[in-house]
Amino acid sequence: MPKLDLNTIEPRIGSDYPAPFDAPCKIRSGLRLSDAGGLTQFGANLITLPPDAWSSQRHHHSAEDEVVYIISGRPTLYEGAEGIPLSPGDVTVHPMGDGIGHHMKNETEADVTFLVIGGRNPETDHAVYPDIDLDLPANGTAKRVYQRKGGAVYEGG
Repeated sequence: MPKLDLNTIEPRIGSDYPAPFDAPCKIRSGLRLSDAGGLTQFGANLITLPPDAWSSQRHHHSAEDEVVYIISGRPTLYEGAEGIPLSPGDVTVHPMGDGIGHHMKNETEADVTFLVIGGRNPETDHAVYPDIDLDLPANGTAKRVYQRKGGAVYEGG
């Protein structure tokens, strides 16, 4: 099965962030390409951001690299307050452990589509969200739980 039929992959809409942090990502859509192909060493996702959608909350990883390739549309990459405009064909890289929070916003009137490829190390990766009271520490298992920066687990988590 080397060729995936994208029409048969169930899109994942939104995010698994607890409320209210899920709001900017609620209309984002993603196809989990690596899962559909049975891959386990890295994640590859085809993401579509409608106008006003965010790719994620701004975050960085301790043990997972990420690379993003813009296919269509013109998102804005944020690593801080200043946005960096991106265009089709642009590539961004986010090395693990760099401590630089990043995410993209679609601030245009057209959809944005991009491919994101990253590590899969939930047992050892700590995802940090510098702007909000959200933390996703490694816990030695593949099932991590969102918590507040003080350690309290979010309801329903």
